[in-house]
Amino acid sequence: MASESSPLLAYRLLGEEGAAFPPNGAGGSGVASARKLSTFLGVVVPTVLSMFSIVVFLRIGFVVGHAGLLQALAMLLVAYIILALTVLSVCAIATNGAVRGGGAYFMISRTLGPEVGGSIGLMFYLANVCGCAVSLLGLVESVLDVFGADVTGSSGIRVLPQGYGWNLLYGSLLLGLVGGVCTLGAGLYARASFLTFLLVSGSLASVLISFVAVGPRDIQLAPRPGTNGSSVPPRYGHFTGFNGSTLKDNLGAGYAEDYTTGAMMTFASVFAVLFNGCTGIMAGANMSGELKDPSRAIPLGTIIAVAYTFFIYILLFFLSSFTCDRTLLQEDYGFFRGISLWPPLVLIGIYATALSASMSSLIGASRILHALAQDDLFGVVPSGRHLGTGQGGFWRGQPLGCCPVFLGPGAAGPAGWEAEHIGCCGHCLLLGGLCRGGPVLPESGVGFSPQLPVRKYLLRLDVRKEHVKFWRPQLLLLVGNPRGALPLLRLANQLKKGGLYVLGHVTLGDLDSLPSDPVQPQYGAWLSLVDRAQVKAFVDLTLSSSVRQGAQHLLRISGLGGMKPNTLVLGFYDDAPPQDHFLTDPAFSEPAEGAREGGSPALSTLFPPPRAPGSPRALSPQDYVATVADALKMNKNVVLARACGALPPERLSRGSGSSAQLHHVDVWPLNLLRPRGGPGYVDVCGLFLLQMATILSMVPAWHSARLRIFLCLGPREAPGAAEGRLRALLSQLRIRAEVQEVVWGEGAETGEPEEEEGDFVNGGRGDEEAEALACSANSLVRAQQGRGTGGGPGGPEGRDGAEGPTTALTFLYLPRPPADPARYPRYLALLEILSRDLGPTLLVHGVTPVTCTDL
Repeated sequence: MASESSPLLAYRLLGEEGAAFPPNGAGGSGVASARKLSTFLGVVVPTVLSMFSIVVFLRIGFVVGHAGLLQALAMLLVAYIILALTVLSVCAIATNGAVRGGGAYFMISRTLGPEVGGSIGLMFYLANVCGCAVSLLGLVESVLDVFGADVTGSSGIRVLPQGYGWNLLYGSLLLGLVGGVCTLGAGLYARASFLTFLLVSGSLASVLISFVAVGPRDIQLAPRPGTNGSSVPPRYGHFTGFNGSTLKDNLGAGYAEDYTTGAMMTFASVFAVLFNGCTGIMAGANMSGELKDPSRAIPLGTIIAVAYTFFIYILLFFLSSFTCDRTLLQEDYGFFRGISLWPPLVLIGIYATALSASMSSLIGASRILHALAQDDLFGVVPSGRHLGTGQGGFWRGQPLGCCPVFLGPGAAGPAGWEAEHIGCCGHCLLLGGLCRGGPVLPESGVGFSPQLPVRKYLLRLDVRKEHVKFWRPQLLLLVGNPRGALPLLRLANQLKKGGLYVLGHVTLGDLDSLPSDPVQPQYGAWLSLVDRAQVKAFVDLTLSSSVRQGAQHLLRISGLGGMKPNTLVLGFYDDAPPQDHFLTDPAFSEPAEGAREGGSPALSTLFPPPRAPGSPRALSPQDYVATVADALKMNKNVVLARACGALPPERLSRGSGSSAQLHHVDVWPLNLLRPRGGPGYVDVCGLFLLQMATILSMVPAWHSARLRIFLCLGPREAPGAAEGRLRALLSQLRIRAEVQEVVWGEGAETGEPEEEEGDFVNGGRGDEEAEALACSANSLVRAQQGRGTGGGPGGPEGRDGAEGPTTALTFLYLPRPPADPARYPRYLALLEILSRDLGPTLLVHGVTPVTCTDL
């Protein structure tokens, strides 16, 4: 079928030699060859360096000195809670499919759509460019604090001239150095980052050792800006070593004026500076295009980096509070040099972190710009195809980092950081207040209509923009009499996964011969049924001369706009006597007099008793199969449910099934009625089965059930190879399941030509041969239902007599009906044989792609 295509069919899981999965995230474009970076070099190192930046060396004393140890720890905890929420979001997105180049922009745009992703991606790009400039200006300022000609104090080495022009020159030279490293490729950047990481780690190690190895000393403080250092007596801060009194004095807050700016510090301003040092968690994600396995490296590396930096920050907070008095912490942000065993190593750490942060920002900006250009989001801007797609080309955004260097060194100082972050916090509080004020509006009143926003968003559900990533089951369950369909009604409610769920019913009749519409009075009973059954479903009823025509009406007109059913669910057509579940279901236990409180009639009086065994049916076997064929012609998926009344009540409840006995959910994603040339690959229908079974396993009542996928080996299929390919697919789709291989179709001939689509159920075989094939397939499925952990072959009892897991529900591949309507009854008979005595069974045929390994 031309319509049954899927991005995953290229994998050809089974039956084709040489089939293999493309490298994760390769995208089929040769990009995989450029993916060289490991988790450590590609994610951990740049993320750690970006999160430390220059703050870890120059702002630890600032935070502890003003906020005190207790508030500093509280600030750190709040900051890392915010980071943790972001990291969890990044992890969820990164593990949801193959991640390509573009980092945060790529993940956001593929998750929230191009409109949101494009705007956020542009902001990410500009933020990274400005972040690079800020880091470079901070590096220039740090260098001039020691080597500048105008530096005050006795520790300066006055060799570099200062001034706006000189500062611009220094920043431009450093930008050229950083841009050159990034331009030459990710490999050189990774090596440079690793060297920087070693320098920073060595510098931090020396600082930590110095806290223990250095004895108490007085450290002369630099004079405040604007004062004449020669006329002011020298001031000293005290390094006391580990001292309980020092710790006690540093526990509480002591906000004072910042000695570099003269501004009065507050909780918000100090938290803004600290939070600036905790950001940078996207540095690893921005390298997604160069990572060997981004779906694993991004979450793992980011979590490791966050945990490592959190530990270092806490350790430095405690050591500083134990050993340095408040005067030293507040008046000398670079006190690490004063207490270090070798002060130049601290300077090396400061310069290394600033360089690494600027490199990380610059290469991240170039990757984001590259991804934006490739997506052609901005029309007049040249696309990635016009600009070239080299992995290290100079066009990829590096020159644009020069512009913010003209801002001057003041933008990198603590006052600039504070103003920026306080402004951000103010906007967040303002927007948060407006958002919190929204729900205060009354839900009913003059001028309020909930239909207006519903209509607005329904109009935005454009079916022309549908994507496989956002697919959800939109179910239409056709019910004749709900008395016998309650278990199926609840099971379908579990399968919808937040999608549309419609209960459909066809009343037989002709409106021309009736005085009024008999359908309208029935809506109240059906809505009461939905309430009592506690399912989230809509009701759609129709009047038609036949059930088949009524089903066609409902398939065409149910739903609205983009919210229309894509899957038809029917009960199985067999000779099993109907059951009255109203009599046994606790939700439908009603007073004996048959009337409920308030005089409303009971549901038992609104729906007729179940059909008596042997009585005529409203739907013939011919029309039943024709209804299935009609749905497939209309490009609707079909689910036939058999023996759902045997499901235990706890499996159909809304609570958790963790305490229930372990069961299996068996999935047979291959057509068991077509072994010749058949079980050689998993097609769209097989992938649809996997998706539906996975959706059910996410329901709390089915959490304890174990998903088993049976892989049918062809006559020449080597054991193990196909299983490995299927496990790789399940890993990419994030489906946790047990894979079991079974031999099927050994005696099938392989030289016959492919049979016409729709005729394969019987095809060239005679009726007896087709029936024998169905019986053999049924025996194969039943033989596997009792196998598993703790269970022996053929039944639920293990060898030691202990009861083991059994199959609670079986998913079978539903073949298409034959093209000849005269063979419909035979087709239905084969389905009956195939699913006989299997317990609760869902026969599924999917026609739409529902899985994708890309974001």
